[in-house]
Amino acid sequence: MQKQIPVIRKGKPEDVPVAFKLIKELALYEKAPEQVTLTVEELMEDGFGKNPIYGLFVAELDSTIVGIALYYEKYSTWQGRCIYLEDIIVTENQRGNGLGHKLFQAVIDVAKQRNSARMEWQVLDWNEPAINFYRKYNANLDGEWLNGKLTREQIQAFKAV
Repeated sequence: MQKQIPVIRKGKPEDVPVAFKLIKELALYEKAPEQVTLTVEELMEDGFGKNPIYGLFVAELDSTIVGIALYYEKYSTWQGRCIYLEDIIVTENQRGNGLGHKLFQAVIDVAKQRNSARMEWQVLDWNEPAINFYRKYNANLDGEWLNGKLTREQIQAFKAV
């Protein structure tokens, strides 16, 4: 049997339902499926609507999407343009075949093209496979910064003092 050659390409609107399915699978793996409140319609609008705010790469084998990388631009007041890698997701049966590396490289290429000062992402402290993946690239895994966030409900309820 001939080895399949993966194709990494920019995502298209018709890829969004599969990307959404992979996002939900990741949430289940990360023990937080109830935290996915995004709808497939919102994901479509946010990536392919009038004002897209994220970029998407897909990994295909035999015209079947088996992985995605979702990223967006952010800004550092100290360094300028940065790329934030929100997620790399590869279907469980395709992990270990180099697709994560190819998706990671695609986002790095965007960071290079945009002359980004850095590329950032988060990884759960218990997710050893992901930690080991990033360590292969000599990535700095920073335990110094705490992550802060407000939920949609907290934002809506916020009152100026």
